[in-house]
Amino acid sequence: MSSDTISRSTSRRALGYAVCAALFFVVTALPAYAQDKFPSETIEVVTHAGAGGGTDITTRMMLLRARRELKADMVVVSKKGGGGANAMNYINSRPRDGYTIMTITPTHLLTIARGKSPLKLEDLVGIARATDDPQLLMVKGDSPMKSIQDLIKEAKTRSLRFGGTQVGAIDQITSFTFAKRAGIKNPNYIPYKGGGDIVTNLIGGDIEVGVLNLSEAESQIDAGEIRPLVVLAKKRMAPLPNVPTSVELGINAVFSTVRGFVTLKGVPEDRLKVLEKGVLNSMNHKVYQSYLKTAGLTPESIVNSKEWNEQIQVLYKDGVEALTDLGMLK
Repeated sequence: MSSDTISRSTSRRALGYAVCAALFFVVTALPAYAQDKFPSETIEVVTHAGAGGGTDITTRMMLLRARRELKADMVVVSKKGGGGANAMNYINSRPRDGYTIMTITPTHLLTIARGKSPLKLEDLVGIARATDDPQLLMVKGDSPMKSIQDLIKEAKTRSLRFGGTQVGAIDQITSFTFAKRAGIKNPNYIPYKGGGDIVTNLIGGDIEVGVLNLSEAESQIDAGEIRPLVVLAKKRMAPLPNVPTSVELGINAVFSTVRGFVTLKGVPEDRLKVLEKGVLNSMNHKVYQSYLKTAGLTPESIVNSKEWNEQIQVLYKDGVEALTDLGMLK
């Protein structure tokens, strides 16, 4: 073999090695999410609630099927305190790769509005809504206010005593916004620790109107001790077919105790779609549907990312407006 032939052969081998080395470098330099099928790691679901609370239970009921749908391990990470701020601090510290999602309620949005979170509203990307528990205005069973029209008429003459949970939280926002948009006097708002206390004080006469969810007073309604006057929603509730909605009355005040799943802006679009499909499929399964029914909720609680994101925007806007008018925001 001539020296020219040997030289050409050697050069071809050298070129081949160089190409292989270059390809290896390019492939190994790609981000991990470009190579791996998503999800291929454990997904963390961050909550702000302790074990046994409504948010915790909702999250775990979703996970029962989501693990199968997404073919991945999923764990609950509880970061209590701060009105959801601690949970938001944690998710903000994690890579925006789809492996960390969070269960939120209106509390998180109000915390963002007050500037007590590192996140802004635009950082949140909705995946799916999990529960939609409309709020109702209720009175004592023997109250002289037999209808919502009676309540509005009375509340135009004086400030009624409304009971809800916490100052500056969703119940106070609901009370204030309903009053403003119904053209009645701003309520004398009295905060309690929870729904049970509201029910007790409503029946006892310490407050005249309770801001409650159906599940918090269902047995008292059945017993005639409490009367629901209006559902703050677009549609009537199946268990209360004779109770009108605020929208029917021409009052634009729609408020619910909602829970849903979000992640943060920056997660690749293809991963968002995988998460949305997996979470929706898990909640449309009979296991989660049974949970909704037990909680007095309907399948309409579950909506896709588009509708959930739209509701997040409305809840935030209404919250900011009310907190500003109440002097809690500058």
